[in-house]
Amino acid sequence: MFNWLQHFTDWLVYSMLGLKVGSKVGDAVNFFVFDTIKIFILLGVVTVIMGIINSYFPIEKVRSFLTKRKWYGLDYFLASFFGTITPFCSCSSVPLFIGFVKGGIPLGVTLAFLISSPLVDAISVAMFLGMFGWKTTIIYVVSGIVLSMIAGFILGKMKLEHLLTDWVQQLLKNKQLSDDTQEDEQLSLLQRIPIIFKEALGIVKGVSLYILIGIAIGGLMHGFIPTGFFEAYISKENPFAVPIAVLVGIPMYSNAAGVLPIMQVLVQKGIPIGTAIAFMMAVVGLSVPEGLLLKKVMSVKMLIIFFAVVAICIIISGYLFNLIL
Repeated sequence: MFNWLQHFTDWLVYSMLGLKVGSKVGDAVNFFVFDTIKIFILLGVVTVIMGIINSYFPIEKVRSFLTKRKWYGLDYFLASFFGTITPFCSCSSVPLFIGFVKGGIPLGVTLAFLISSPLVDAISVAMFLGMFGWKTTIIYVVSGIVLSMIAGFILGKMKLEHLLTDWVQQLLKNKQLSDDTQEDEQLSLLQRIPIIFKEALGIVKGVSLYILIGIAIGGLMHGFIPTGFFEAYISKENPFAVPIAVLVGIPMYSNAAGVLPIMQVLVQKGIPIGTAIAFMMAVVGLSVPEGLLLKKVMSVKMLIIFFAVVAICIIISGYLFNLIL
């Protein structure tokens, strides 16, 4: 699909800029130019498509949808699925958490949504598609939804409501589902398009810096770091590579746009893709800043349990990815 772009990048970098083919600088710049153009093209297309879908599923409608019916366990899937099509990251975790709890959604279902939301979104899907192809992208999306369902189900069964902060406990006692109405529900698709394009442009602008920084780091790693650099720590020969990758990723903070280019280079350097995905999921879904945000609504004990359950699920999925791919 992007052969034309590779030819253009080679012409620009090696002919116009005069960089030497095979040199460290040439390889790094070539990687940066090619991936930047490709990712922004895919990101624009996928963001518009997901914007159309999301315009029919605003967060108030999702909350209402999940609380007005008896789902018998299917609500975990629906919450995880909605998490993948709504453009929220870990920085939105507290207001989302409060909104769902106030709406009367069970805690496990709420946590399933919050786990899936930063892990799998339109941005990560677009970038994954451009970097790893359809097969890996589909497996990644499915595994992200399943991981969120399992982690949310486990956390729900642990009955952790008593470990919420006093403020959230009060919300649970006085939960009321408001009948929110959306003025734009009567708009046709053609009338929604300008709004969708504006929102998509805002999303792309919001993550563009992260993308550029991530691709720049990936380009430097691609051009200057030797292939064997990572093999001593997280190679396929190391049986503890996946948990090590998760532990390394937790102290870091980025969204999918920033970490995916780094993950791509790790794979190119010989790191198993499951290990690289586990690293990415830990960075995106289990960061220290997210923990500090969640501390406003969770006690320390609940936060430790939440991180532990999600980390274990990520580690298991990393090993499964390595087996499948």
